[in-house]
Amino acid sequence: MSDPRTVLVLGGTTEGRAAAAALSGVDGVRVVSSLAGAVRSPRLPDGEVRIGGFGGADGLAAHLRAERVAGVLDATHPFAARMTANAAAACTAAGVPLVVLRRPGWTAGPGDRWHRAASVGEAAAALPALLPGRDGRVLLTTGRGGLASFAPVDAAFWIRAVDPPEPPLPRRHTLLLDRGPFHLDAERALFAEIRPDVLVTKDSGGAATAPKLAVAREREVPVVVVDRPPLPAGVAHAADVDGAVAALLGRLLR
Repeated sequence: MSDPRTVLVLGGTTEGRAAAAALSGVDGVRVVSSLAGAVRSPRLPDGEVRIGGFGGADGLAAHLRAERVAGVLDATHPFAARMTANAAAACTAAGVPLVVLRRPGWTAGPGDRWHRAASVGEAAAALPALLPGRDGRVLLTTGRGGLASFAPVDAAFWIRAVDPPEPPLPRRHTLLLDRGPFHLDAERALFAEIRPDVLVTKDSGGAATAPKLAVAREREVPVVVVDRPPLPAGVAHAADVDGAVAALLGRLLR
């Protein structure tokens, strides 16, 4: 029997774990999931797991060659732009097929009061016009990266993240260390306790963190939504796990 073909899943997301599980059930495929190690206690997927970076695009290309990786499925977070760019460059250099799995972003509906921002910095700059002065209250759910942009804003922040963020942080802040999925009733209770004037979030998409948007709509709270970065030009991509797995397997069988 020939050696199984190795598929590297760049994971750390719900979709990454689902993709690893789906690929693990395919005959002749060996699945290795790579996690960046940014979260202290990550949820581990099925199959083999490696934790830690590769050393940029060149390091990843060297890894692909050394491990004889047959295909890569990038299921990292929609805002992991550097990792996706490195994956695209490394796969091109190593001649390895790449499929990027990106769940669709969120779409505003009736009653939503959304303000789009091109970056975290632009989101921070938009806050003063949306807050009722220095007594304003912000529920900040952009994760632990880029929080220095909000440090100069004179408001009270509730910062939700999986792990404690590094300073600088807003002078007045409360940390809410929690991990999704978040449920509607719990989000309603949180909004009732905090009474935020503004919600700030990234356009992560998916159902795990979407209930906060429904509660903001119910309470007529403005939402600053940071747009996700574009994918590298020319990469194959799919919007769901089944599509991404099928696309990658199709490339492996060519």
